[in-house]
Amino acid sequence: MSVRVAVAGASGYAGGELVRLLLAHPEVEIGALTASSNAGQTLGSIHPHLTPLRDRLLEDTTAEVLAGHDVVFLALPHGHSAALAAQLPDEVVLVDCGADFRLESEGDWTTFYDTPYAGSWPYGLPELPLAEGNQRDLLAGAKRIAVPGCYPTGISLALAPGLRAGLLDPADIVIVAASGTSGAGKSRKPHLLGSEVMGAMSPYGVGGRHRHTPEIEQNLSRAAGAPASVSFTPTLAPMARGILATSTARLTAGASAGQLREAYAAAYEREPCVVLLQDGVWPRTSDVLGANTVHLQVTVDPRQGRLIAVSAIDNLTKGTAGAAVQCLNLALGLPELTGLSLVGVAP
Repeated sequence: MSVRVAVAGASGYAGGELVRLLLAHPEVEIGALTASSNAGQTLGSIHPHLTPLRDRLLEDTTAEVLAGHDVVFLALPHGHSAALAAQLPDEVVLVDCGADFRLESEGDWTTFYDTPYAGSWPYGLPELPLAEGNQRDLLAGAKRIAVPGCYPTGISLALAPGLRAGLLDPADIVIVAASGTSGAGKSRKPHLLGSEVMGAMSPYGVGGRHRHTPEIEQNLSRAAGAPASVSFTPTLAPMARGILATSTARLTAGASAGQLREAYAAAYEREPCVVLLQDGVWPRTSDVLGANTVHLQVTVDPRQGRLIAVSAIDNLTKGTAGAAVQCLNLALGLPELTGLSLVGVAP
């Protein structure tokens, strides 16, 4: 099989990571690479590490340029994918790395975003344990897929097994997570300057205002089979990439640490991209750098009667581009991990 793919938004961090992974995919032929303000420049001038395609010119992001491909990845700012997707043929597989099609609730979209609601596509988190059914089955043969947000990926997989097993109260969930600066994209922003970030951590989106909040609640509600309520506080960490999330939830009556460990082991024993670490070993963002994996550890605070689940992901790999390639493989009937590495880079 030879699949011709295009990447819209290839000059951004997510787009560059997509190209890096696609270069290692044995079934892929990389076609058009597009950009907006960087159109006309070479890929190498933006992403010097992508040496095999360093002389490739970035084209304008238009439906005409993207036409004629089997698969189009949309690595565009939130709110920009829907209009472009509407212009592309139904037979083209579209994998959207933005937020445009993630939310099933129009009310949630209009509360957190300022563009018209475009509907929802099958959600691209195959490992997500659900109260009923299988998320992976929804992606097989799909022509339209919404890749999850980076925060929701690690957080949802950290809490879903306990919720599905009825061991956690979905109405009492508190999450604090730290992200590297690449999660904010590549556009120039004063608060992301090196002199502002180095040696400092700071919260943002405080008070339930972060746009990933309704997506997290959507996922956890589906896992629990009941409405989930989340207090989510993200923080900015002085690192380029990675997310470390500490998620806590109150245990239901009679739930024990042993039951929780068994629920997590059963949920992920056949999921190579989710690594439940040995007792006493805690996730680090450095261990998942460049890998399409989630490292996860769980324990119980017996005094407070709460689960503590800590997860680490690379926000650009499993958190975005790796998940997109994983979804591509499922949509086309290829082995799910084709072109993906589960091995991080260290030190």
